[in-house]
Amino acid sequence: MTPNRDDYRESGLTFPAGFLFGSATAAYQIEGAATEDGRGPSIWDTFSRTPGKVWNGDTGDVADDHYHRLEADLDLMSELGLEAYRFSIAWPRIQPTGRGPANPKGLDFYSRLVDGLLARGITPVATLYHWDLPQALEDEGGWTDRRTAYAFADYARIVGEALGDRVAVWTTLNEPWCSAYLGYGSGAHAPGRTDGAAALAAVHHLNLAHGLAVQELRQVVTNAPQYAITLNFHVLRGAGDGGEEAVRRIDALANRAFTGPLLRGEYPADLLKDTAGVTDWSFVHEGDLAVIHQPLDLLGVNYYSTTTVRLWDGASPRQSNDGHKDMGGSPWPGADQVEFVEQAGPYTDMGWNIDPGGLEELLLHLRAEFPGQALIITENGAAFPDELTVEADGTRAVHDAQRADYLRRHFVAAHRALQSGVDLRGYFVWSLMDNFEWGYGYSKRFGIVHVDYDTLRRTPKDSAHWYRDLITGRTIPALSVDSLG
Repeated sequence: MTPNRDDYRESGLTFPAGFLFGSATAAYQIEGAATEDGRGPSIWDTFSRTPGKVWNGDTGDVADDHYHRLEADLDLMSELGLEAYRFSIAWPRIQPTGRGPANPKGLDFYSRLVDGLLARGITPVATLYHWDLPQALEDEGGWTDRRTAYAFADYARIVGEALGDRVAVWTTLNEPWCSAYLGYGSGAHAPGRTDGAAALAAVHHLNLAHGLAVQELRQVVTNAPQYAITLNFHVLRGAGDGGEEAVRRIDALANRAFTGPLLRGEYPADLLKDTAGVTDWSFVHEGDLAVIHQPLDLLGVNYYSTTTVRLWDGASPRQSNDGHKDMGGSPWPGADQVEFVEQAGPYTDMGWNIDPGGLEELLLHLRAEFPGQALIITENGAAFPDELTVEADGTRAVHDAQRADYLRRHFVAAHRALQSGVDLRGYFVWSLMDNFEWGYGYSKRFGIVHVDYDTLRRTPKDSAHWYRDLITGRTIPALSVDSLG
């Protein structure tokens, strides 16, 4: 089903009771305290401290200092009316080397976080892995080594035993596509490796880690949580005579390499064929797919933009800008004949096109492909070059009309999907606050709360006030600016 291509700027649309409104963050992006209370180094500590890897030489050593400002940040979430908060747990804060006994101070921090959320009536949604692999495990091979999947399962058990009476939703992995392909294929993310075969091995071991972790959690939790994984789906459009084939190849790598084993219990045959020249997939052992194929209560959906691809004609220079930093490698092993086409604007500050129709299209597609699978939008948001202003009465403000408009249009898309019968359970805005944006350092601002990186003072932006109004009334508010490019 192809949705209507208008501007998605309705207001007054009401979400049903039970639809969960939240916001999301990730540990390395906000916590800071990188060497405190027993936390060990992660691959992102190593990567960000390596010259040339992150813009301006930025690191997450301090980030938003959330580790020391926990109570104030919890109060801020309450003031914004959040019904749920999606946070990630830093593996090296729990097990400094990725193995061995738990670090009590690390567990205490997340226990206080969960208790603080519950005390304020906010549902805790925990992500076990948002890219901060303990460096000691990377030194042994990282996600290219299946032992890492078993180490992850042990870590999941430890955290489940500590928090498994209070967390409402357990998400195993955030965007394993990024961990595998950007971390081991393109070099744009930690650990910065550029090996297509390594990237595909990482895909499988991340999938295996998910299945093992769900099994461990189910053995130790004592409440009745929901289990999930979050994928960053690529909404693909084909261009030219070979567009359909280009879409098929990228869809296999980007989407079906995960949904195949997770939701069908098998890797797509065309993926194995396309990548036969890169790897023989011998890292898939007997029984692995049964472990990976665990029933999921929720499938997390991260969406920001669309992607247009075509087959390269071999004559003109090949276009390879897929929206991620170019660090010399390719995140698309076995797809060398596919090129990425520049898309029509408008764009966010990341250079990503703004297309709320892509979100509706994706949700409808997932319903058709996986009927009966409940979905939840675990990330959606936009970076824009915000400016902090001081009003005449001395109050601080950030008038981010573009972000508020972006969110309004994507909430409209989500509402349309609901009206079309998609089992969509909630929506988490990315991000709660400005933070360390991985390879871009502090140069990109996604937050609905502004962070002054000199003073670390928090200032809710206009988009945060708009979102609070949406949550309070469960109805999409109008905007004073109703026509932005």
